[in-house]
Amino acid sequence: MKPFRKNVAIAIDGGGIRGAIVTRALSILEEHLGLPIHTVTRLAAGTSTGAIISAGIGAGLSAMQIHALYLELGKEIFKRTWRTALWPLTRYRYPQEPLAAALRAHLGESTMEDLWNRPEPMDVVITAFDILENRSRFIKPFKQEYRDLPVADAVLASSSVPTYFPVVAGRYVDGGVGSYANPCYLAAYEILHCLKWDLSDTTLISLGTGRDPQSIKPGQPERFFAWNWLAPMFNAFLSSADDQQVHLVETFFEKLDFRRFQVELEEKIEMDAPRSVPKLVRYGNRMGEMILNDEYDPAMGVKPEQILRSRLGA
Repeated sequence: MKPFRKNVAIAIDGGGIRGAIVTRALSILEEHLGLPIHTVTRLAAGTSTGAIISAGIGAGLSAMQIHALYLELGKEIFKRTWRTALWPLTRYRYPQEPLAAALRAHLGESTMEDLWNRPEPMDVVITAFDILENRSRFIKPFKQEYRDLPVADAVLASSSVPTYFPVVAGRYVDGGVGSYANPCYLAAYEILHCLKWDLSDTTLISLGTGRDPQSIKPGQPERFFAWNWLAPMFNAFLSSADDQQVHLVETFFEKLDFRRFQVELEEKIEMDAPRSVPKLVRYGNRMGEMILNDEYDPAMGVKPEQILRSRLGA
């Protein structure tokens, strides 16, 4: 693995329980460095499950500790009840209370400003989507409007995936609803324009939560009815948006030491599938090896029009 530069930032995608891939990979990185990840990085940006991991890093937890939480709490947060049995006749599948309680237990009552007021300030950027104003919100420690916001509440807002969890405060849903399920471009912008770090002195590590296998077979699109297009188009948008963020960083932040890591899933793993944790740990082992061997995501260096065509099966 190439040495990190003076400044290190990390950006983590959304993906529900698939965040276990990232926490396992970061645990392997910690073992290699002999240091907890929170002592290495001063900026962590995350969306949804990435916000949980980023906030944990900001709170001083090691990747190994965060990984243990995924292993312990997944079944409780995504516990099957009458709501899931009756879905889609209910407004959401899982109550917020187990996730909210876990966040407050491990993040405490710390506010976003508390992260910034430490002897070594930590910048944690959390995405959420405001459905009343129809825009993404970037929750940061030094923004006046978010200084007194508990970190746990910010993470809860970022993690409230529509149909899975209820809306937070009547307006906030998962940050991945916008274009920032992959927040690497957001992190790069933060590095240059907010923290004013020298790009030639900075490493940005971007971690995905697994790329789903291509599910459309040759000849299928010709037989699609209108409703058959919903899932492929939605998946194409999300996947292309993720890869477009990578392309934006490569295009506009050339001096940055940018490292994007992603694993290819052999099968689709839903974000609320805690029974898949053993498989996710194995994928995390693979991602950890990729980090140590500098095996970057193949999406790096690919032109955006090529990405879109591949996602639509063209």
